[in-house]
Amino acid sequence: MMFHPDRLECTVTSTLSAPATALDVSCTRLRALNAEYPRMYAVATMADEGKRRWWSLADDLDGDRVPRMWARSLEDVPDPDVAAMQVATALIHAVVGRVTALVVLEGRAWDPGLENLWIHMDSDEGIDWAGVADDTMRVLPDDPYAGAPRTVTVPCERALLLWTVHRSLTSLHAVFDAIARLTPIDANRFWGLVGEAVLGAATYIPILAGGGEAAAQRRGQGILDAFVAAGVPVRSKSRITRPHCGRPGQARKRLLN
Repeated sequence: MMFHPDRLECTVTSTLSAPATALDVSCTRLRALNAEYPRMYAVATMADEGKRRWWSLADDLDGDRVPRMWARSLEDVPDPDVAAMQVATALIHAVVGRVTALVVLEGRAWDPGLENLWIHMDSDEGIDWAGVADDTMRVLPDDPYAGAPRTVTVPCERALLLWTVHRSLTSLHAVFDAIARLTPIDANRFWGLVGEAVLGAATYIPILAGGGEAAAQRRGQGILDAFVAAGVPVRSKSRITRPHCGRPGQARKRLLN
């Protein structure tokens, strides 16, 4: 394992005793998509991490983590509605934006379920990383890692997309409830942000990767279809009226790192 102090990243190298897992390989590729922000799409394996600045989505959404994010956002954008949507955007990216990036890029998925996700905060109450407790990956039958340890082979692409959406919903419903306890939040706008996160990944990941547009668009639309079939309006437009004060662009960049 090599440590890069300039990136605060560890690059996992395969050895005879500990070969790289499917998640290791995928996250190496995800980190390479954005050299300036290598943590934008990748996740950490929590077994390899300390717990400083990490919190569990399952255990801590009822605590002070989301209120602290909201309070910090209000310092930049003193409008409760806009601040809530910025917090929602950051958490939605952690839950579904990251895993969608991997699905559209490689046809793989880690588990984005509520009990599996962890969130890492920076010193300014922004999300700068996410992690998984269980690093088992869902892969397609033609994947080179199909049948390998810490993988589950799903029968087809549609099954992968349905499973990913089903697991994401356990986290997204909990995130919505956590924000709604702070301030009224419009459900259509929240789910519209989820749709935007999926479309954003399906659009930009092929550009960053230098190809794969057709597969990315097909998988992205399949994810949206699965959300709609589950009864959530991800194709609704999320419009946020931004006040002419504060620095919303900087706040969003800080929250959605």
